[in-house]
Amino acid sequence: MAVTGMASDGQRSADSATTLPSEVTRELAKYIVRARYEDMPAAVRREGLRTLVNWVGAAVGGSHHDGIDRAVAALAPFSAASHAAILGRSERLDIMNAAFVNGVSSHILDFDDTHLKTIIHPAASVAPAILAFSEYRNVAGREFLNALILGVETECRIGNAVYPDHYDRGWHITGTCGAFGAAAAMGKLLDLSEQQMRWALGLAASQPVGFRESFGSMNKSFNPGRAAHNGMTAAVLAHAGFTSSDRMIEASRGWAHTISDKQDWRKITGGLGAHYEALLNTYKPFACGVVLHPAIDAAIQLRNRHGLRAEDIERIELRVHPLVLELTGKTAPATGLDGKFSVYHAVAAAIIDGAAGPKQFSDSAVREPSVIALRAKVAPTADPSIEPEQVDCRIVLRDGRTVHQRIEDATGSAASPLTDEALEVKFLGLAEGILTSQQARRLLDACWNIERSPSAATIAEAAVPR
Repeated sequence: MAVTGMASDGQRSADSATTLPSEVTRELAKYIVRARYEDMPAAVRREGLRTLVNWVGAAVGGSHHDGIDRAVAALAPFSAASHAAILGRSERLDIMNAAFVNGVSSHILDFDDTHLKTIIHPAASVAPAILAFSEYRNVAGREFLNALILGVETECRIGNAVYPDHYDRGWHITGTCGAFGAAAAMGKLLDLSEQQMRWALGLAASQPVGFRESFGSMNKSFNPGRAAHNGMTAAVLAHAGFTSSDRMIEASRGWAHTISDKQDWRKITGGLGAHYEALLNTYKPFACGVVLHPAIDAAIQLRNRHGLRAEDIERIELRVHPLVLELTGKTAPATGLDGKFSVYHAVAAAIIDGAAGPKQFSDSAVREPSVIALRAKVAPTADPSIEPEQVDCRIVLRDGRTVHQRIEDATGSAASPLTDEALEVKFLGLAEGILTSQQARRLLDACWNIERSPSAATIAEAAVPR
């Protein structure tokens, strides 16, 4: 039953005692502890592999961004040990700091996975935590994949329960829910009891991180990195008997009631082990938020079909979902990270280059005179009848012609997912210039074959440049 959270404290207590599930945290913890790799459907395990491939590629690709250089330089002097690798780099840090940096690296290009129902980037907080731990203590590949999927499942289900109100309030849902995913996955590898897992989820609930105000800065990718760190901390403390409330998610003064006016408990506990949110993960063809993907898709299709050049264009008219302008309405981005939140820049760069990868969202790209001139001709209009995965794009040419493209399901969406082959092309492109082609292929193979590996640490080892 969904609750608004607007009732008085007394009414909330009465509701919790009667009509609401009072054991949400307990039921979720019980499922996580008892879930077995062998019981997961083959399709879910396959999606877990795709999630891993995409995450590793994104982490390697982002590993030499200026933000990562700064993070490593800042944290290295304080790293307690050198247990774990930074993917795509030679430095090693203690597992907590390595998880943080790899989480930041995997998100800083905004090229990571997306659970479209919540806009959570699931792997960015879960994978770095358990990969770093796998270098500290041996974890078999099957255990690793099982933990990854359970972590993704946990954070997405919790996100479903509070979205969209939680997100609309200004929380960065990847950070706030990511800590739950990391705690669940780490707790699974630590073989926590049901009581310890409840504590781990409670301690994760006490560490929500991230606001949407951070979008367009390095702080945005800080959020999933910190969630990875927070989730690890929660699980490690719970393993040592550090206690928390057993009802931290659902209690009247707990996580969900405090940060959202919407709570739908069925989204967390309904169909556990039968319905998998992890199966709904998607992977980006463009290095920016998914809200921009339909417009980019339409722009590239029109460019290629009609051989468009920037100088041919008089005006680019877009009808978009209102969230596009709310999130990406920056008309004059100053940095590459800023450009990821500008529909004006994204469409202009896509038409000029025929692509929207990391290069098109670099600092130099947003300052390119031809891009600046063309983005002044982009005219988006918010239209509530347009769904988030749709766009209506009309380009008026200087010779009087008009070309038109409507996108119903953007490339990379749930209805038009990237193929395994497309994921591999993306992966190898992200690794180019960081790993040799032979190293990149070896790393890719290690990801696809993780289920058969006696040690998940082989992924980290293969991701270090030689």
